[in-house]
Amino acid sequence: MSVYRIVRTPSRRISARVHLRASAVVLVLLAAAAAVGLAALGTGSAVSVGDAARTLFGYGDATSEMVVYELRAPRVLLALLVGAALGAGGAVVQSLSRNPLGSPDVIGVNAGAAAGAVLVILVAGTSAPPAVAGGALVCGLAAALLVYVLSFKNGVQGTRLVLVGLGVTAMLHSVIAYLLSRADLYESEGAKVWLVGSLAGTGWERVWPVAAALAVLLPVTLALGRSLSTLEMGDDTAAALGLRVERLRLALLLASVALSGAAVSAAGPITFVALAAPQLSRRLTRAPGPGVAAAAATGALLLAAADLTAQRLPTPGQLPVGVLTGGLGGLYLAWLLHREWRAGRS
Repeated sequence: MSVYRIVRTPSRRISARVHLRASAVVLVLLAAAAAVGLAALGTGSAVSVGDAARTLFGYGDATSEMVVYELRAPRVLLALLVGAALGAGGAVVQSLSRNPLGSPDVIGVNAGAAAGAVLVILVAGTSAPPAVAGGALVCGLAAALLVYVLSFKNGVQGTRLVLVGLGVTAMLHSVIAYLLSRADLYESEGAKVWLVGSLAGTGWERVWPVAAALAVLLPVTLALGRSLSTLEMGDDTAAALGLRVERLRLALLLASVALSGAAVSAAGPITFVALAAPQLSRRLTRAPGPGVAAAAATGALLLAAADLTAQRLPTPGQLPVGVLTGGLGGLYLAWLLHREWRAGRS
């Protein structure tokens, strides 16, 4: 059985090579994410999973519709969208850096977005979602450009990008700590809740901007991502094959930053997802290249499952999903570093 299949339009003017296993894995991941989302719609005692399913098909009563559409659906949909954005953005950064540790968490994008949001909340004195989202996007982009410029020397090498990103991230975290130490107690507590990363209290006003950003950015990233496999062969090989390496790399980095900034602006700097989703999707698909679509589907499933787990853990009060993903991310990072160390010794 062939690993790839050529898919053509009826006019045969457009064709594409499809990796069969990767396509099947993406479909399974999307189905699993939908199942987790349905389970999250039916969590708690007010509405069961069956009631939620009937409501989605238009057979629910007034109470079920209110609980599902007004209270739970925005949170579930935001988890899926934010997870997809983080997964796709992480896949691009890991491919560009050629480093499994490369992710928006590491190279300063999330820290820049977080610093921008904190500036808006504490300095501008507003926590309105559009203002916070704007500050996060602008500062996340500025942080990514700073990392890119500082790591540029006859092109951008993956190790240098990660190291510079770690330094910029540390600087931005110190800026955030300084702002929190100088802020009013009430305002600083509000900023700290946002910095943890949480999907609680989500309304539709937080969902639509991320949905619009993903509708525009994900197709662009998928189109540009077709060249990532060539870039992974090396700059000289990619240039010999006709790619404008630095221009393409910058465009991909900007797309990744925009995806991550949109996610962080809506839910806070949720860690682990952008780091783990691309690695897990590569192992599942066994396909060459970064697999942006598979990483996005994996990210959506991971964040939706993590948020559902956080809601059901027996803790006093509801655990923010950023706390759970941060703990899991630390374990995953330790395992990844150990694996790389053992691979280096062998």
